[in-house]
Amino acid sequence: MYKKQILLTALSISSLALASGCTTNPETGNRVLSKAAIGGVGGALGGYLLGDLIGGKRDRTEKIIGAGLGGLAGAGVGYYMDEQEKKLRQQTAGTGVDVTRDGDNLILNMPSNVTFPVDSAAIQPQFQRTLGEVANTLTQYEKSYIDVYGHTDSTGSDSYNQSLSERRAASVANFLSNGGVQRARIETRGFGESQPIATNSTAEGRAENRRVELRIVPIREQDL
Repeated sequence: MYKKQILLTALSISSLALASGCTTNPETGNRVLSKAAIGGVGGALGGYLLGDLIGGKRDRTEKIIGAGLGGLAGAGVGYYMDEQEKKLRQQTAGTGVDVTRDGDNLILNMPSNVTFPVDSAAIQPQFQRTLGEVANTLTQYEKSYIDVYGHTDSTGSDSYNQSLSERRAASVANFLSNGGVQRARIETRGFGESQPIATNSTAEGRAENRRVELRIVPIREQDL
């Protein structure tokens, strides 16, 4: 419990850093994180969002090459991610899904009140249309890696929550794959209850912690 309180405090601090470290792109109007803000929250997040790709870039790159997918060059990376971000924001507007820009990466936070019932890895029917639109965009913008992270609240045992978080991540990954997203681009990881973003002492907080996050990372030509 004490460790969870420390982590929750660190995440609260990181949220403040994110809010104060955002800047607005004068051309697109999008809110993005400054390099200083990213550096400030890296430690608090434990690297799971700002660290390496799931499985490591070398392994992921081999899968990308095997699937015949290309990479992005130079200044084209930023424009490519700008356009992808714009479309994802349009598709998720008003759905409860948050889209965050982290440099050239995109992070989608999908809380359980729109994705999963309590103690379940089944995607709620009312969210499937939105997730289907997300899958369409990810299919169109194929030059990106996709990390899928599953999370739970603290109800239940650590081992059960770990398994549930893995099943939630797999459920979203399978949905995306069935929607046309190349499987070679996708990896999953479950974090159980270890990465809360809200208090577990209220129903509202637990709902926020029961979530799945997508991290979308551009594939660069120099990586291939």
